[in-house]
Amino acid sequence: MADYDYDVLIIGSGPGGYVAAIRAGQLGLKTACVESRETLGGTCLNVGCIPSKAMLHASEYFDAAANGTMAKMGVKVTPELDLPTMHAQRLDAVKQLTSGIAFLFKKNKVDWLKGHATFKDAHSVDVAGKTVTARNIVIATGSSVTPLPGVTIDEKVVVSSTGALELQAVPKKMIVIGGGVIGLELGSVWRRLGAEVTVVEFLDQLLPGMDMDVRKEAAKIFKKQGMALMLGTKVTGVAVNGASASVSVEPAAGGARTTLEADCVLVSIGRKPNTDGLGLEAIGLEVNKRGQIETDHDFRTKVATDEGGVWAIGDVIPGPMLAHKAEDEGIAVAENIAGLTGIVNHAVIPGVVYTLPEFAGVGLTEEQALEQAGGDKAAIKVGKFPMLANSRAKTNHEPDGFVKIIADAKTDRVLGVWCIATVAGTMIAEAALAMEFGATSEDIAYTCHAHPTHSEAIKEAAMAVTGKAIHI
Repeated sequence: MADYDYDVLIIGSGPGGYVAAIRAGQLGLKTACVESRETLGGTCLNVGCIPSKAMLHASEYFDAAANGTMAKMGVKVTPELDLPTMHAQRLDAVKQLTSGIAFLFKKNKVDWLKGHATFKDAHSVDVAGKTVTARNIVIATGSSVTPLPGVTIDEKVVVSSTGALELQAVPKKMIVIGGGVIGLELGSVWRRLGAEVTVVEFLDQLLPGMDMDVRKEAAKIFKKQGMALMLGTKVTGVAVNGASASVSVEPAAGGARTTLEADCVLVSIGRKPNTDGLGLEAIGLEVNKRGQIETDHDFRTKVATDEGGVWAIGDVIPGPMLAHKAEDEGIAVAENIAGLTGIVNHAVIPGVVYTLPEFAGVGLTEEQALEQAGGDKAAIKVGKFPMLANSRAKTNHEPDGFVKIIADAKTDRVLGVWCIATVAGTMIAEAALAMEFGATSEDIAYTCHAHPTHSEAIKEAAMAVTGKAIHI
């Protein structure tokens, strides 16, 4: 066997990469992680999941004070926005978490190699002009913003999610191109802080991929909150003139073109895998039509050798582009490399939208369940319970939303759970755990839930599957 610098070399330190590196270190493998940023954590910790949640949380406080929610509960305040301080607490959260990863690297003896990695062959890469070899190389380079053809992102007037986190003043008018997770989250931040927000979505409903009941309810909720929605609408061009922009739109099905004016345009139409510059051609590795790297069940690419080879995880491979999916794959790939059995159940990966309320789901939508059943409506059972009838939601003045459970009509096994609630992202963990254990709706229905909690709505929805809900 050849003598390598490392047992495992991971390219990228995002949620997939850094977790893979730490787990490999825990397993006694000599490990290094290549990262070109000045800090670890990838998009998620630096300019994605974490900073956006810091802004979402802070803006919720401001909005609760400004819109009268706090006054209804006997707390009278007149809010004053201090945007620099709001940004400072965001940056502090990022600093603490990225520094935490650096500490964990040292604790687990993971070497951080600073620079870009480019493949030379299946066991070696160039990093900042130096050749580094490894028995196993894991590609965990994540994803980046999908550009809108013909539109230049300057991060000033026309911004990506990164620029939308850094705005130094609240826009008067913001246009969000794309009604998915990122657009709605960041659009919510600036709407709460005073911007007029218009969301332009090509499809006829928001939140592609979620259950249709959730998508329809989302439109009602965001409209009620003051967002303008232009669904089934295509953006045909963006023209910047100084500190403002004109956005040309027309009906997706065809029709008259109109122009929208704004001082900030957020482009959030999706993300694409980061594979450029890796030198994949040097190892004979091609990407699929979506730009993703295909792997087997164990996360091996087709570039494998008797001594190891190239693996891939996270946003660069097929599946939802979610940090927690990448984390699970990071643990699994490290364990597989170490000769253990690392498995990820891709059928049970929750998704969450961290607006207020939150939107969350795991498993099949009702539409997917019906499709799998060949359109036979009798093959599935559905139970729904409104948050309006949940005692904790009622006392917290949080009436919006519901829980929906889809189960197999014959076996009662839970196929999917969807919920809208202020804490839906936390509630969905129970559903994911239940599905991982193959739970039936009856299993959930007859599990005692603490009172009063939002999670009782999951119990009631499970009871509703068989027509036994108590509080509706």
